[in-house]
Amino acid sequence: MKRNFTMTAFVILLAAAPIIGGWGSPAQAQTQSDAPSAVTLRSNVQIERIERDAKGIEKTILFAPKDVAVVPGDVVVFTLFVHNSSAQPAVGFTASNPMPAAVRFESVAEDWAEVSVDNGVHWGKLADLKVQTKGVAGTPDVERAATALDVTHVRWVFVDAIASGARRNISYRGAVK
Repeated sequence: MKRNFTMTAFVILLAAAPIIGGWGSPAQAQTQSDAPSAVTLRSNVQIERIERDAKGIEKTILFAPKDVAVVPGDVVVFTLFVHNSSAQPAVGFTASNPMPAAVRFESVAEDWAEVSVDNGVHWGKLADLKVQTKGVAGTPDVERAATALDVTHVRWVFVDAIASGARRNISYRGAVK
């Protein structure tokens, strides 16, 4: 039996981010069918820093947010761990994540992921999306190319079934505003 799933992961991003006002919303999940989803999402958030070792060689190190002082410009790596614990493949699975208000979108690891600039109404590649901006003092509205600052959500639509027992990681990056 194949099932279609949609899961929206409003990830609990960081409890320890008082300096920049928090990172996200409580976790919620939705499925397209009435059957409970056996596909689960678990999230992880890390702060990426480039440090030099004793020989001056640069190394990328990932820290838990509670272990460093998070400051504007820090790179944040959001990883979702997808697991299908069902005996059946999960077909039509979709995962989406809102961009935390304190973070500007930078990139997504998977070239098949999409973004939204209008709170999940429309989806696509950032280069293909447009944003309507209000005209000033009676001038007409203006349509412009969307930028990373406009991204409100990231979404992954799994074209291939997620096999029984399979685990996958998906991720995106942002910078603290």
